[in-house]
Amino acid sequence: MIDAAERGLFEESVRTAFARAAGERGAPVDGALAELGWLELLAAEPADAVAIVFRALGSAHATASALDDVVASALGRGTSAEVAVLLPESGASDPPGRTVGDRLRATGLATARVDTAREVLVPVGTEGGTNLVLVPAADARVAPVRGIDPEAGLRAVTIDLDPGAARAPDVVDWEEGVALARRAISHQVAGACRAMLELARRHALERVQFGRPIAQFQAVRTRLADALVACEALDAALAAAADESGPATAALAKAVAGRTARTVGAECQQVLAGIGFTTEHAFHRYLKRTMLLDGLFGAADDIVLSWGRRLLDGGQVPRLIEL
Repeated sequence: MIDAAERGLFEESVRTAFARAAGERGAPVDGALAELGWLELLAAEPADAVAIVFRALGSAHATASALDDVVASALGRGTSAEVAVLLPESGASDPPGRTVGDRLRATGLATARVDTAREVLVPVGTEGGTNLVLVPAADARVAPVRGIDPEAGLRAVTIDLDPGAARAPDVVDWEEGVALARRAISHQVAGACRAMLELARRHALERVQFGRPIAQFQAVRTRLADALVACEALDAALAAAADESGPATAALAKAVAGRTARTVGAECQQVLAGIGFTTEHAFHRYLKRTMLLDGLFGAADDIVLSWGRRLLDGGQVPRLIEL
């Protein structure tokens, strides 16, 4: 694990690099991450690398294809700018590929890396587990995802081909990939929530009504306090997921992240009042991004229901965190 001084230096470097790259809205910051040695840190200290980079992505409202690297590394595959990873569709967390008869079919999402990649890494669900199959990118149908947040740069990908056109599969532990991806996305949500809270806090200090800043009104303070408590709860869940890493704590963090985003978004939008419901203020960009992120690798409500059923079927509740 990197020491506090090294971590602080890397965090500052990431924030500075993202701030420089923020001049062009929607432009990915992959180049900045490469210069900072993101892949080297991911290989050496995945927990710290994911926490620092994805929180900064959320805070800066930046886009990157770093999620490809996270999933590929968690599944034991090397990372490469020439290989994009097919992610599950929004709201899903199962492998996006399947074999139907004599065809390999897959439907999912991808980062903008798929536009220039040579191959697509496709997780394929089977009765015996999950296989990773490399498919030529030319055989994938790719379309931009518009929806609520087109600036996120996601792509809808569809694959339908003869399995013989793909490279030989590897058997992997899909739950490991899902767990690290969920933690990464949760850190990104945490960064975006802190940014929303800061926007609302600044507005409360600057907006004057009845001769005084609205930050002095109890109702405004209560909303900001509720948003802060939600952010702190998410940070605690992420710290627990790092200390006791595994699918259960990652699912917990992702579920808390989705619910935190809703709380922070609602409270801060009320503090911002009318301007918070327009596209003239930066707030809407962060709110839309958290709504999109909630669906990646399973939405909060779906995760809670899924794990609730799993616990009922198992008849016992595991201890997630050692207090």
